[in-house]
Amino acid sequence: MQMFSNLFKRSEKKETEVPQEELTSKEETAEDTEETTDTSESPNASETQEKTGGLKGLWEKTRKLAATPVDPWFSKMAQGLDKTRQQFVGRITNLFTSSGKIDNQFWEELEDILLTADVGLAATTNIIDKLKEEKLSDPQLLRQKIKAVIGEILKGNHSDNLVIDPDRLNVIMMVGVNGTGKTTTTAKLAYLFKTRGYKVLLAAADTFRAAAIDQLQIWADKVGVELVRHQEGSDPGAVVFDAIESAKARKCNIVLIDTAGRLHNKFNLMEELSKIRRVADKAYKGAPHETLLVLDATTGQNALEQAKVFNKSTELTGLVMCKLDGTGKGGVVVALGQEFNLPVRYIGVGEAVDDLREFNAEQFLEALFADPASFKDVERDLQSKESEKEEDEEQG
Repeated sequence: MQMFSNLFKRSEKKETEVPQEELTSKEETAEDTEETTDTSESPNASETQEKTGGLKGLWEKTRKLAATPVDPWFSKMAQGLDKTRQQFVGRITNLFTSSGKIDNQFWEELEDILLTADVGLAATTNIIDKLKEEKLSDPQLLRQKIKAVIGEILKGNHSDNLVIDPDRLNVIMMVGVNGTGKTTTTAKLAYLFKTRGYKVLLAAADTFRAAAIDQLQIWADKVGVELVRHQEGSDPGAVVFDAIESAKARKCNIVLIDTAGRLHNKFNLMEELSKIRRVADKAYKGAPHETLLVLDATTGQNALEQAKVFNKSTELTGLVMCKLDGTGKGGVVVALGQEFNLPVRYIGVGEAVDDLREFNAEQFLEALFADPASFKDVERDLQSKESEKEEDEEQG
């Protein structure tokens, strides 16, 4: 029924787009039909006919919907979360189904599961407190409740995606420690923006390693964007200044700055990032407009410490969570949501250039709790909800 409801809405939308001369003709036809149709048995027949566009129109819309390909991203993300699902959701489900009652031992085992999945102490305490408030006696009834509580944590700071202002140059600085995949993530983000019609320029501000500059050059050539680079050992601030000036001259929409990998416990290295921020602001007032911390999900709780230190030194505006497909510690996303007032902007679940997407809290939650056999069904349902939301927004 939900599918047909969506189709009816789309039909109404299409009717409003008919040219005026055709609209007049259709209105006259509708009036003639109304005068000659017997509605004694079905008083709402003409209204239903108008909404559906007739059975032929309904069938055509159904056929087109069935032929619409499903974006494989959800399934890919869900498969990437398989290790976390097994070590986190799987163990929770087993606990809830095997426990005969809710007692102190039950809560201790649940706490152990959450902490092992790197959900973090603060989030774990919050989740257990919320579950205890339900005062339920049957453990199996808690499964949907724990999903809802985790959803509240994830959605708390993730209502907005990163917004690109079309009326200015958008400067985005990428930061993180060595080995998180920062340079690769910067290139993937450039590719994502380019596929959406933006003109992107990369700045190779990691001048401490020649290999880093060469790596970014290879990626720039691969995704088809411009790169501003200096020699190894050059001042990274000078690279950023030249990149922004070049982007202004070329009328680019976005500059992505790849900085050197920093040890978050090294004060002098963190100060270098502050200098880059000052240079960016001098070259373009207000820059950088976004500072994204790239985190490796496999590091678990260490990601929390990195976020804490980088946020203090660089005024972070968001997080990028990488390598979720290679770890059972995906629960750290929940921990980050609980600990910081920072949105997870993007997540990565693979090595391909298009394996980086915006983080959607609802999708992530469904992927985490979904049965693998139902991935396609869940994805279609999410797409249907998104379509309904867009139509509601258009209709005001």
